[in-house]
Amino acid sequence: MNQEIRDKYEVVIGLEVHAQLQTESKIFAADATAFGAAPNTHISPITLGHPGTLPKLNKKAVEYAIRLGLAVGSEISKYQHFDRKNYFYPDLPKGYQITQDKTPICIGGGVKVKLSTGEKTVRFHHIHLEEDAGKSLHQEGSSDSLLDYNRAGTPLVEMVTEPEIKSAEEAAQFVTEVRKLVRYLQICDGNMEEGSLRCDVNVSVMLVGSKVFGTKVEIKNMNSIRFIQKAIEYEIVRQIEAIESDEKIIQETRNFDPATGRTSGMREKESMNDYRYFAEPDLPPLHISEEWIQSVKSQMPALPWELFEKFIQHYKLPEYDAGVLTDTREIAEYFESTVSFTNNYKAASNWVMGSVKSFLNENSLEISDFGISPARLAQLIQLVDDGKVSNSVASQQIFPEMLLDLTKTPLQIAESKNLIQQSNTDTLQTLIDEVLANNEAKVKEYKNGKKGLLAMFMGEVMKKSKGSADPKVTSVLLQKSLEN
Repeated sequence: MNQEIRDKYEVVIGLEVHAQLQTESKIFAADATAFGAAPNTHISPITLGHPGTLPKLNKKAVEYAIRLGLAVGSEISKYQHFDRKNYFYPDLPKGYQITQDKTPICIGGGVKVKLSTGEKTVRFHHIHLEEDAGKSLHQEGSSDSLLDYNRAGTPLVEMVTEPEIKSAEEAAQFVTEVRKLVRYLQICDGNMEEGSLRCDVNVSVMLVGSKVFGTKVEIKNMNSIRFIQKAIEYEIVRQIEAIESDEKIIQETRNFDPATGRTSGMREKESMNDYRYFAEPDLPPLHISEEWIQSVKSQMPALPWELFEKFIQHYKLPEYDAGVLTDTREIAEYFESTVSFTNNYKAASNWVMGSVKSFLNENSLEISDFGISPARLAQLIQLVDDGKVSNSVASQQIFPEMLLDLTKTPLQIAESKNLIQQSNTDTLQTLIDEVLANNEAKVKEYKNGKKGLLAMFMGEVMKKSKGSADPKVTSVLLQKSLEN
């Protein structure tokens, strides 16, 4: 698209992020919520909406919603009631969804995102509780749709942003931060591939400076941050080109095809009246006391941005290190546990970001599966700090052995493999004298100004010592010997 045309328009994006809450049972029934069970095994008459059944609210789901609201700075509504959202869809067993329309549990709040242009807070309009629908399955080669109601009734929080996101990059960064946050709070696993975190995207364009929003379209059930970004980028171009060609933008729900990178129309978007909201008659109003809110607040974990600042201010780490180490709660906790055993914070950061994360990535493991405890890693750091082994020997020889033998300390491994650095000056001087005597021509070249030969001499001494010579001590002794 011509950049001049693109610059005429302003993009307006609003997101609706759905996060499945990690409760053991559903929001209004005792059925299990575990993912991956055989179809229609986690169901009951309540989930299926049989006549005479009554829902009962899951207290843990409410607590998780309060936890999220406190984390993003929302106002927690003290008085709430649930509503029925009526619409027909095959995977909605009751023919309606129990949700919160008029009284969402959280009002306002926001999440900071870091963009190429700087930092910005994306605000929430509200966050509400509701139940998930089931899942329609379409088998290749068959015209039938199969229905799995296991997911029906799983508790959700829906996070609705203000329509103030201005780019695909901003939308992608926002969802990334939300996913990180719900994982830190341990209220949702954030697994977009399994659908436990997914996003509806509302996109419209308008002329720069206009006071009237353009007609928005909704792209449903996006389960990949990369796809969210691609869908928005495509939709922006599609809408601008349509307006430039005097075509009308239809308010509709669209689908995104990852294979083509294009969106396509599914159905015209329902209006609020189509849902015929009314108060859920089978659930009493929900009252949240200040004592309950304070109880949840007292059990809040450290949040990612709080740890980010702590790692910079307290541990004096660069922003890059702090960002990598706080990417997940588990890695942040492993680092903090490690530095409780050592004061060399930067070395601990380097080890966690380097050898530890590389091993986890190469073996598709989580930090919870990692065999080296923080205390043992700190012992390895101390071994290097004490000058007993070099950093390269620690990472290339001792660290792999620590992974194989979880019982030995780093010192025991170093001693058993004769890796302890030789720092005895008399012994080292003997090795240096031998190296210089065997390379008299090179010594003359060095004294005539070819100072780069120092590295060659160092290498020869290291070979003679089988890698055990202390590099710092050796370098000082070697330079003194060459200057004489």
